[in-house]
Amino acid sequence: MYETRVFADDYCGVFRKQEDFLECLKSIGRNSSWQRKSARNLRLVAITSGSKVEEEMKERYADEGLDEEIITDTIVNTGLLLKVRNQYYPVRNCAIKSILDRAGISGAGLRRVEKSVYARILNDCLKAAKGEALLRISEGKVSAVLGGDCHDYAVLDMEQVFLHTVDYLTENFKGCRYVEGFYEHDIVSAVWQLTGEDALLDAYRDELALHGRTAEEMVPMVKVTTSDTGSGGANIYPMLVYGKGCTTISLGSPLRLGHRNGSTLSEFDAQLKLLYGKYQLAAGNLVKLLKIDIRNPANCMKGVMDRLGIPRKYEAEAVELFLAQYGEGPCTAHDIYFGISEIPFMLACEGWDGGRIARMEETVARALSVDWTGYDVPGAYRW
Repeated sequence: MYETRVFADDYCGVFRKQEDFLECLKSIGRNSSWQRKSARNLRLVAITSGSKVEEEMKERYADEGLDEEIITDTIVNTGLLLKVRNQYYPVRNCAIKSILDRAGISGAGLRRVEKSVYARILNDCLKAAKGEALLRISEGKVSAVLGGDCHDYAVLDMEQVFLHTVDYLTENFKGCRYVEGFYEHDIVSAVWQLTGEDALLDAYRDELALHGRTAEEMVPMVKVTTSDTGSGGANIYPMLVYGKGCTTISLGSPLRLGHRNGSTLSEFDAQLKLLYGKYQLAAGNLVKLLKIDIRNPANCMKGVMDRLGIPRKYEAEAVELFLAQYGEGPCTAHDIYFGISEIPFMLACEGWDGGRIARMEETVARALSVDWTGYDVPGAYRW
């Protein structure tokens, strides 16, 4: 089961059992709500340790049966409360971006000013905000302040997204096996293996054999991610686990359902039904890479990763690992793509949270559509 400090901004729950994952979502759903407010009535208030505001908020939370540590955690992290009329709500880290969006302001300089100054700047902007704001209150804090007008954000219940996923995968993929799930306040994800579904990758295996490659053990996987903070829609990622090292390979862009006005769970169900065809398309993308010969693998790999915006530290590590395994001789874009796909595993080893790893997996998958030959250049590569 999940820990009692689920309210903490840095909470990251990892669930090895599907029933525990779903129970976490159910419990958080019970402790959460959506509230629609006028955007121009929103105000930010700084809160510091030892202040009268802290004392009053802790007394209020104690009276309401909420954990007083929610206030302490807020002071340690954002140091901000959201005031709506006479009601105060602690602000979670993941809510800041959406609050800035409502205020119509951005800039790295905001992070360097004192909290009271920060609040005053945003309040001046919020006074001019138009329309409604949709507040996500979860586990005693504001997790998001989203567009609340009729054409804005559409709520897709997170628990239902995953319940629908479980039902569909169980019914249509008999070898479906839950692997693990992750809960963070800005993104939730779960992974299933589709063991025994060899037909999903048969065309890819055949093409590997035609190119003289040994088709190591491959297992299709599917990852589903969603969020109720505006950081992403309900997305379905086709993936595979490859080889003895169980390298996870992203198979292209996900099936996406944004939280646009009118989005429903029925539309998500329709996306699930496209999963089989998505594997066929994804396998075709890998086959194309097998047919692209690369004469300067190190330069090509660096160029592609630069194009994707991957941090230099991980670029260097991935290139070093690739050269140790394959050498500097000619190869294919397929070989290099598999080398780049090691990067999400590097991040996991460093303890990166699931949301950031998921975003990196999506970044890596964009390499499937780049012009590989344009980066196959000789000479010394200039970082």
